[in-house]
Amino acid sequence: MLVNCVGAVILLDHRLLLVRRGHPPGEGLWSIPGGRVEPGESDVAAVEREVLEETGLVVEVGPLAGTVVRGDYLIRDYLATVTGGTLTPGDDAADARWCTMAEMRGMPLTEGLLPTLTSWGTLDGLPD
Repeated sequence: MLVNCVGAVILLDHRLLLVRRGHPPGEGLWSIPGGRVEPGESDVAAVEREVLEETGLVVEVGPLAGTVVRGDYLIRDYLATVTGGTLTPGDDAADARWCTMAEMRGMPLTEGLLPTLTSWGTLDGLPD
């Protein structure tokens, strides 16, 4: 049985918000904020909670960007917009930062992150 997870694709000023995972899976790798959906929790509530816990930011959750299966995890990634808060890594995030496309290409990212987001068209607004 797959574990339900969510992620947030958050763009601001031609940069994507990434967090460096502080715990497995993907410890030490950079990815978008997200995590498991708790029992009885909606995807929207899970995205809002995970982003706040990992980054200190409050977001408005938008449409579904895409769905991917990674191992035992079914991950639904949503577009989101920052509405408040201050960027501060927390919870299981060892770091958090806004990254350009050029920076992302040189970072240790979680498997398939950049190709997947690119294939969904979510990074079309990021210049090379």
